[in-house]
Amino acid sequence: MKTALLQITSSDDPETNLSLVKDRIAEAVGEGAGYVLTPEVTNCVSGSRTHQNEVLRLEQDDPTLAGLRNEAARHGIWLTIGSLALKTDDPDGRFANRQFLITPDGEIAARYDKIHMFDVQVSETETYRESAGYRPGTKAVLAETPFANIGLTICYDLRFPKLFRRLAQAGAEVITVPSAFSKVTGAAHWQALLQARAIENGCWILAPAQTGAHAANRGPQRQTYGHSLAVSPWGEVVTNAGVEPGTIFVDLDREKVDKARTRIPSLTHDKDFDGPDRQ
Repeated sequence: MKTALLQITSSDDPETNLSLVKDRIAEAVGEGAGYVLTPEVTNCVSGSRTHQNEVLRLEQDDPTLAGLRNEAARHGIWLTIGSLALKTDDPDGRFANRQFLITPDGEIAARYDKIHMFDVQVSETETYRESAGYRPGTKAVLAETPFANIGLTICYDLRFPKLFRRLAQAGAEVITVPSAFSKVTGAAHWQALLQARAIENGCWILAPAQTGAHAANRGPQRQTYGHSLAVSPWGEVVTNAGVEPGTIFVDLDREKVDKARTRIPSLTHDKDFDGPDRQ
């Protein structure tokens, strides 16, 4: 399956972002892609809770989801919407950071809410409290398609190998990691973590990313790392998008999953153990 990873710079204007992504999907399909992936928060990158409350919608009312479902059906492709920021009915008003897998008929095959919230202080001037605005998901998701079994994760999930292990042992041959990684942590850890998750689990890792300076009508301007990656089941970086917006392509091959897992069958070697005991 020829697969396209879109690297984009979403603003805090969902309508503008939708138009951009639709154009980029059409270009990828023109290059022969049958499966396209977008990054985390495709619809809106914003640090303003006030602005988000004004422009975000519930899933059933969201124009980005409706528009991209139509694009998948129009082009007859599989589409991973890396994630959308969506309103919920939660009493505390927190949003969902939700990924969607869309079929070539435009139907929703799977949805996944990001489990791990990015609550960190990267530096004295860069602090994130994702859990203040987003409610965490509670369930791992695996989707079966004709070309691969796909495990769904989002961004900060990357630092929690237990989730990837569970997905791989449940049958995932591809794991998606759509992201909006910070520049500081991206430079330090992004590629190493993606390669580790691929090697540990003998699976394809597909990580489309946001990049650059994100235009904001309100609130602080985000900066993201870029470097969308496709990593093979043997841990090889097949393609790297660098820092500019663009599209990278990879040919998914299930045989490489089987080969990696046959050579090193570590998915079957987990052992229960006690401890550690404090000495």
